[in-house]
Amino acid sequence: MMTGNIITDFSLLILFLPLVAFTINIFFGKRLPRQGDWVSVGAILITLILSLSLLINMFMNWDSNFSHEAKMSWIDLGAFKIELGFWVDNITIVMLVVVSLISSMTHIFSLEYMKGDVRYNRYYAYLGLFTFSMNGIVLANNLMSLYIFWELVGVSSYLLIGHWFEKHSAADASKKAFLTNRVGDIGFFIGIMLMFTAIGSFNFQELFTGVSQGMIGGTLLTLAGVGLFMGAVGKSSQFPLHIWLPDAMEGPTPVSALMHAATMVAAGVYLTVRLFPLFSPEALTIIAYVGGFTALFAASIAITQNDIKKVLAYSTVSQLGYMILAVGVGNYVAAFFHLLTHAMFKACLFYGSGSVIHAMHHSLHDLHDHDTDPQDMRNMGGFKSKMPITNWTMTIATLAIAGVPFFSGFLSKDAILAGTLAYVQHHPQHVLLAVFGFGAAAITAFYMFRLIFMTFHGEPKMPKVFEGIHESPKVMTFPLVLLAGLSFFLFYTLPYFNPFSDHGWFTELIKATNSVVPGNPTAAEIYEGVHHAHYLAMGLSLAVAALGIGLSYLMYMKQKLSPEAWAGKMGFLYKLSLNKYYFDENYNRFLYQPFLKLSRAVAYVDWDLYDKYFINGFGRVTNVLSRLTGRMDYDGLDQTLVDGVGRSAQGLGKQLKKVQTGRLQNYMLFALIGVIIILIVQAI
Repeated sequence: MMTGNIITDFSLLILFLPLVAFTINIFFGKRLPRQGDWVSVGAILITLILSLSLLINMFMNWDSNFSHEAKMSWIDLGAFKIELGFWVDNITIVMLVVVSLISSMTHIFSLEYMKGDVRYNRYYAYLGLFTFSMNGIVLANNLMSLYIFWELVGVSSYLLIGHWFEKHSAADASKKAFLTNRVGDIGFFIGIMLMFTAIGSFNFQELFTGVSQGMIGGTLLTLAGVGLFMGAVGKSSQFPLHIWLPDAMEGPTPVSALMHAATMVAAGVYLTVRLFPLFSPEALTIIAYVGGFTALFAASIAITQNDIKKVLAYSTVSQLGYMILAVGVGNYVAAFFHLLTHAMFKACLFYGSGSVIHAMHHSLHDLHDHDTDPQDMRNMGGFKSKMPITNWTMTIATLAIAGVPFFSGFLSKDAILAGTLAYVQHHPQHVLLAVFGFGAAAITAFYMFRLIFMTFHGEPKMPKVFEGIHESPKVMTFPLVLLAGLSFFLFYTLPYFNPFSDHGWFTELIKATNSVVPGNPTAAEIYEGVHHAHYLAMGLSLAVAALGIGLSYLMYMKQKLSPEAWAGKMGFLYKLSLNKYYFDENYNRFLYQPFLKLSRAVAYVDWDLYDKYFINGFGRVTNVLSRLTGRMDYDGLDQTLVDGVGRSAQGLGKQLKKVQTGRLQNYMLFALIGVIIILIVQAI
């Protein structure tokens, strides 16, 4: 069994090894063999080994209440004190494994995918910085530490999304991601300050205690909870801040797998899971509706997209909505379970799309074709014979995300839907949440199999391109095979993993954790509700998944239904989905442009009116007054009075000088004259 010191040492190594790799690569990478990629790969593999060691120790010495905290004083001003530290519990350990595993696969996959890149060493440096930042979020034991690393993840994502900054689309996407996240982070910071003002601490444990003791409650607690949730809305790309994630696909595909499938966007879900005890019933209701709507809304956009990465991007937004929905209905452990399984199958899907794009790039390059879009699924078809490993691994991951039995998503999605159904059974007025959940499940199955059928099945859409398609190198297919394997049902039915087992790990976590906010369901109530709704949820989930898969099969595999004909029948709805409900256009029209006009108006008032007439006018008046007072000073006071007295004294001195002749008789004469004058004056 590991001691506290070993856990502390392992945690520090996991946190700082990627930062060391970043420092080495950013300063010395170009001078190192292979531009230092081995430094980053080695560092992240060590963090994976350390994380797995913690996981194995956790299972061998299982304790649902395990907790280890280490902290140090950072700022101490007496009344105001900030401590930095980390908190390691079961949730932390699993999340560390997720981050280190997906980051390791990204590092390995990129060895081939990014070969020959002009900024190869910088790319690996930024991967290290991102992993360091993400591990900091996972390990943080207080809101201030978490917020620092939260912003570092934002910076890292900006650098990675804009890696190919010579492309205007990539540069714009990185700025869009950064600025959109800042909107959510403003709300996040407000929530942090409300909590600190009321309780006087940033530490998670002390915040939980403070809320349980009623130091903050009512509307203020709800506002603080919604503020904290705003951070998750930005990072996890929830409505209405969902607009940045699909554009972020402009970055390298391995980056998409790392940030937008498993880690960065999952940070928002991790935040809500970690801070679940702080949310009031009203805040949780808002969270549930935002998550549920996002799940259905994003899925309805993915259904018409033709860019293979855009489909996966909107799929990620939808799946994150599922997780947020689970948190909102109180089933936060199911949200975390889906975060775990989703990381595996969605990263596999992104790596698979990268494998396809890599093959398309090579084939188009050989044909000297620079006009065909290598990411458009309408240019693909029939790839299963040329890319069997990519085909099978992506199919396995698709079966998982669709919630098909014997795959991981079947367990985790059913846990979410069971929790949602249980919540609706106790709160019938919120039946819309169940519609969101099951509706998104049906659409997810449809658009994911649409992607598989359009890419790997049917006849090649471009025969000349098809001839040059080949399977990716082993360094790229290895992560695919590993993650596809981790998408099977088997790994989540082992002891403590099965969420439906009375002694499963997630069940134990539910029993071990209670919300501290009055009015929220207890752990026992959540567990009981999920247990009773499980079979009904499973039946409905299988039905909607079968419906989605069947429609996709008839439309894109058997071609019994014409996609074009159905698009025509849908008319305006199809155009809405294809154009992403015109959110970017409407944001530009009703938010960005009015804001820019307001900025120009304010600038006009500032520069042309305030500065020109007030500030500059005040300067001109001051200048005139300065010249006037200068004349009064120099021409009047100095020359007339001061200089006049001087000139008078000088003239008098010149006259008196003449009296000093040096002759005795003259002095005697002056004395005599003086005596005579005195006598005359006395006589008068």
